[in-house]
Amino acid sequence: MASSLNPAFAYTVVYVKDVAKSAAFYSKAFGYAVRRIDESHRWGELESGQTTIAFTPRHQHETDDLTGKVQKPSSGGERQPVEVCFAYPDVDAAYKRAVENGAVAVSSPEEKEWGQKVGYVRDPDGIVVRMGSYVNELKQG
Repeated sequence: MASSLNPAFAYTVVYVKDVAKSAAFYSKAFGYAVRRIDESHRWGELESGQTTIAFTPRHQHETDDLTGKVQKPSSGGERQPVEVCFAYPDVDAAYKRAVENGAVAVSSPEEKEWGQKVGYVRDPDGIVVRMGSYVNELKQG
């Protein structure tokens, strides 16, 4: 049965310690333009195509009370239950730029068996950011 709804994936919201600092970091490290930071510094957005990348503080009274508190990993061996992924035509250059601008290197870019070059960094809040090439179509053998 076809749905009469026509949803669009509008936002990915990243819960961070400092909205303005995170927006500035993602702009410098990953090449996105900051669309806006609201006057309260409780919401920020990046220009990122059809889906908006947004930042909001980890703890906000209105959302903590409604949906529960954001949980932060308790040790360096744990990670957030989300990964932000960006595609680049030149992953090596993008990875180098990210690390030079404060991203923590996790794994240098390498070719994967599925035809994608992938590297990993962490942002200042410990969120894993995957930097990959566009995935090639699978070849029928």
